[in-house]
Amino acid sequence: MPAKTKEAPKKGEMTRIAIEDAAVELFLEHGYHATSMRQIAERADLALGGIYNHFKSKDEIFEAIIVDKHPYKKILPLILEAEGESMEDFLGHAARVVIKELTSQPYYIKLMLIEIAEFNGAHGAALIKEIGPKLLPVFERIVKTRNYLRVSNPAVLMRSFIGMVVSYMITDMLISNSMLNKLMPKNPIDAYVDIYMHGIIKES
Repeated sequence: MPAKTKEAPKKGEMTRIAIEDAAVELFLEHGYHATSMRQIAERADLALGGIYNHFKSKDEIFEAIIVDKHPYKKILPLILEAEGESMEDFLGHAARVVIKELTSQPYYIKLMLIEIAEFNGAHGAALIKEIGPKLLPVFERIVKTRNYLRVSNPAVLMRSFIGMVVSYMITDMLISNSMLNKLMPKNPIDAYVDIYMHGIIKES
């Protein structure tokens, strides 16, 4: 029996993707509030009225981008395939995989900064609704597998992991052209992940 081929996107879906792609470019170039629906339409090569067949407002476009463009669809399989004999190795490898993937797609972190600065995280609920159920089983598995884990709440563990990744990405952007960056170790991700898992104070 021949393998099923992936169906090509329908015209409406392709138009929706084109609108989101155009909006991403403009939001990154000019910011959210300085971008108009007319500019998005022109960048997507559409009539202004054509956008409203897919999105009611610019805010709806931004929320769709935050959810649809999230790299979890590529990252999640990589986490599930993460190598490591122990749970510590697994967590460390997973963190490196996520940071490496986000580093290759820095636009998304910049979009999240727009979300924080211009929306005060208003679209966070939609994002968590989309990715939370897909990520939570990974952290539930970690909690069940590692008896000596200090964190027993999967939601807290997931939030701390996301916080570690986001803080690494943001601080990496802030120090990229500074003297501090030159003082970083050869593998700063390894050092950062080690601090996340073990802290900075030695056990007495």
